[in-house]
Amino acid sequence: TDLYGEIRRAHSQPLRPRSVTALQSRIRELANERLDLLLAQGSFDLTQDYGGIVAASMVCELLGLSTDLAPQVLAAVDAGSLAEPGEGVDTAESRPNYLQFLVPVVQRRRDGEAGDLPVVDGLLGYHLPDGSTLTDVEVATQMLCIFIGGTETVPKIVAHGLWELSRRPEQMKAVRADPAATVPLAREEMIRYCAPAQWFARTARKPFTMHGKTIEPGQRVITLLASANRDDREYPQPDEFIWDRPIK
Repeated sequence: TDLYGEIRRAHSQPLRPRSVTALQSRIRELANERLDLLLAQGSFDLTQDYGGIVAASMVCELLGLSTDLAPQVLAAVDAGSLAEPGEGVDTAESRPNYLQFLVPVVQRRRDGEAGDLPVVDGLLGYHLPDGSTLTDVEVATQMLCIFIGGTETVPKIVAHGLWELSRRPEQMKAVRADPAATVPLAREEMIRYCAPAQWFARTARKPFTMHGKTIEPGQRVITLLASANRDDREYPQPDEFIWDRPIK
């Protein structure tokens, strides 16, 4: 049984295309509320003050937390991902702090708290092959993917992408000319050029041969996404930021 796939499907309903489309108006509302506060200051940090808080607020709503906790959620995720050059990050050391936010949500939901919360409900309703269900901590641990990934990646892509545009006034002018048409294109180049997730590791489950080399079951494989995004066979001038670059 593909437990990984089953558990992901159990709580992925809010992240499917139709559901995300339905969230657009709420995301715009959160973004505009935040901008109203920040623009009056004259200057602000795109990652921490703007994108980070907007993304963390949306994550809070998806996971049943008050949006008042968004700054604390952002700080917790940042603390778990910051590292000195040449040193790694021990995610396990940060996880207890994460679970302080999430376990109470699961407990309240199990006790019958009302409201629409498909992420938690999907995990609470999931049954393992032996018929058992996930514990509160196991449910909260599965919620970390949204808690961390949703809070961390979006602000970095947005802030980095806007910074790249700011360094290229002609590209910024072109994007600003018709945002409804241009932003979807610029967003794809931002994801290619600015994506903070640079690699993923996976374990092979069956033999796979590529370019005359066979990967055996149990071997670990690292996919270097940052390298693929700079592949000149796919992207001409791969190290250049080009807002309307055709991306298949």
